[in-house]
Amino acid sequence: MMNTSRIVVALGGNAIQSGDATAASQQKALKSTAKQLTSLVEAGHEVVLSHGNGPQVGNVLIQQAEADSLATPAMPLDTCGAMTQGMIGYWMQNAFTDVFFERNINKGVVTVVTRVLVDEKDPSFQNPTKPIGPFYTEEEVIARQASDPDAHYKEDAGRGWRRAVASPRPKAVLEASAIQELLSAGELVISGGGGGVPVILKNGRLQGVEAVIDKDFASEMIAEMVDADILMILTAVDQVSLNFNSPDEIKLKEMTIQDCEDYINNGHFAPGSMLPKIEAATAFVRSKPGRKAIIASLHDIDLALQGHSGTLIYDAKDVVTPIR
Repeated sequence: MMNTSRIVVALGGNAIQSGDATAASQQKALKSTAKQLTSLVEAGHEVVLSHGNGPQVGNVLIQQAEADSLATPAMPLDTCGAMTQGMIGYWMQNAFTDVFFERNINKGVVTVVTRVLVDEKDPSFQNPTKPIGPFYTEEEVIARQASDPDAHYKEDAGRGWRRAVASPRPKAVLEASAIQELLSAGELVISGGGGGVPVILKNGRLQGVEAVIDKDFASEMIAEMVDADILMILTAVDQVSLNFNSPDEIKLKEMTIQDCEDYINNGHFAPGSMLPKIEAATAFVRSKPGRKAIIASLHDIDLALQGHSGTLIYDAKDVVTPIR
């Protein structure tokens, strides 16, 4: 009989969009995702889902820029992030509700628009590096900076210039207690979309900031704050690899957090790709004895929980037992 766990699942962008940005196509992709993830619910696990929003918030920013006028002023980045949290959460709620109905599962699905506290003194605010939104020519950037001198832009791989924003580390998830209560009430909870809406505490009040929080770091913070047993990061590859995409690639079935630190120090994982996933998994496992992290493909979620796919990350000091 399967042991049940509290699991935070961080979905990669491939779970939502695979090239076609229409609402119908993204909803179709999420229906497929819901079918695969419902096996966790059927097994009795308590589940919190987080997700990326990079393509979606990029499209919203383009729409905002193109419609910007006195009558329809463009909304700031934090508001656009909240928009996409609600939009994707709504799509996911519909997808899971449909699958639950088909499988005769009596369970509710709730989206929590999640705010994540960051430190206004985080060094990333002094060196914004996260590219977002549409591409601009150099001439357009000069004109934009004349009207908004505080905005930062950077050239992006020869494709043009894009706005660059900070990517601060999360300090706290402000809706953590609500997520806890919803889990305890038996709900499937969707939270932390796109890393959450970044806010700072200034003069005793919360204030949204122009930043993007890494989804994997935010998911790790949520997992800690809801006392999860497992952090599962789902991505486009079936396992973590050394020497990725080279003739001497080595796929890793498991790693201790001590292994992870050695591999990070030796430069094995690419920033902006696998590195934040490894760092998030390591932080979660270290946060409390007995916790585990899994990095796997969405399509192999059941096999990953049984130890037959994906990469298991654990503390060498713990006695590792099968998840199944």
